[in-house]
Amino acid sequence: MSLDKATVANIASLARVHVDEDELTALAAELSKILDFVEQLKEVDTENVDPMTSVAAMALRRREDAVTDGDLQAKVLANAPRHSTNFFTVPKVIE
Repeated sequence: MSLDKATVANIASLARVHVDEDELTALAAELSKILDFVEQLKEVDTENVDPMTSVAAMALRRREDAVTDGDLQAKVLANAPRHSTNFFTVPKVIE
């Protein structure tokens, strides 16, 4: 797939990326090479290939889901400039 300067300029505009006019031709060539490579990948037969998340077969280590540092409500509220009962008090921000 070949991209022209106008298409690259439009892509840059949509991505909100500033690209100088003199860089558009080189960028169009680079993006065209990338798209050509993606087209080549579509030709690879992956029918009998299982999906995988890693090249090495492994399982994630898991830890017990346990509370380790809870029940610090009083210490946390002590750091607040203002608090009421068990909550932070903040200024109203509705316009």
